[in-house]
Amino acid sequence: MPAVRNVLVVGGGAAGAAAAILLAEGGVAVDLVDVKPDVAALGSGITLQGNALRVLRELGVWDKVRAEGYAFDTLGIRAPDPAGTLVAELTDIRTGGPDLPATFGMYRPALARILIDRAAEAGVRIHFNKCPESLEQDGDTVRVTFRETGEEKRYDLVIGADGIRSWTRRQLGIDCEPQPVGMGIWRTFTKRPASVTRTDLIYGGPCYIAGYCPTGEDTLYAYLVEAVQDRFRLGPEESLATMRELSLAYHGPWDEIREQLTDPARVNYTAFESHVLDGPWHRGRVVLIGDAAHSCPPTLAQGAAQALEDASVLSQLLLAAGSVTDTLWSDFTGRRLHRAKTVVEASLQLAAWQLAHERGDVPGLMARVSQLVAEPA
Repeated sequence: MPAVRNVLVVGGGAAGAAAAILLAEGGVAVDLVDVKPDVAALGSGITLQGNALRVLRELGVWDKVRAEGYAFDTLGIRAPDPAGTLVAELTDIRTGGPDLPATFGMYRPALARILIDRAAEAGVRIHFNKCPESLEQDGDTVRVTFRETGEEKRYDLVIGADGIRSWTRRQLGIDCEPQPVGMGIWRTFTKRPASVTRTDLIYGGPCYIAGYCPTGEDTLYAYLVEAVQDRFRLGPEESLATMRELSLAYHGPWDEIREQLTDPARVNYTAFESHVLDGPWHRGRVVLIGDAAHSCPPTLAQGAAQALEDASVLSQLLLAAGSVTDTLWSDFTGRRLHRAKTVVEASLQLAAWQLAHERGDVPGLMARVSQLVAEPA
């Protein structure tokens, strides 16, 4: 018997949807609520490493994901020169195993839709435009009051997978808020030139990083990472003009990408932030996973992978145990905290080297992280 019979998942992103799918498939009654009106994800691309793909296969969605995205096994490094000269081609480690690609790009909203559809198929009761107003722990249950209707329900467990600004985390009184990293990122989603068949990165110039990732047969997302600035009040046309201007310093495939930078609605700007809850991620019968528990700049492209791993490990433990015990929580903390914290710290180290214009041992650090996440979570 699973350790829990009914569960509330707060948040319908990758972590929440994954946990809901696995628990429902294991016979648990699952409600998933999300404050948004529908499946939502920032409308650009996402880079998924092999260890993320391993969990997507566990969820039964790998075939659908594979049909939507673009797989590749190498990383290119280009010079910030007038030709965008390719100076190195690195073979990525297949962290999900030899039968999965090393790296995979896809449209982020498409991944969100696949996961939510799979959750519905598994029997998860999904409610958008709905969120808790209060949580009250009472012995082995959590009484949840919902904001919109005043309805009250009791659950054996509440999973807070509600993102970096987690309401659940704050409701638990956990003082662990994301801190600024000092970088901001411009992202766009557009047509893929035939010359783009993997991620290439350019370090230097007006931005710390100029990169792109193929996301499908004819799509890609491109990004420029700069010192964070107050860009958030720019209108769509101004944002497009700013990204185009910054991109003028980069060449090679960037010259073709820039020709496609014409749609203001496809450009967005966000600041890098980071945090990690350094200790148990649960309080009684409420547990945090994904960005609610840890977040990092995307310098290692491990954010989604770590969120998916959280969901996988938590679900495994809950389905294998007969009850919720201190041992279960100790096992969860032991399997997830060190791994997620190591990824966060490594991601921050890469950002720190870039901010300080230091070379650093980037290949060595990336290799160490790859070796870590290649091991089962």
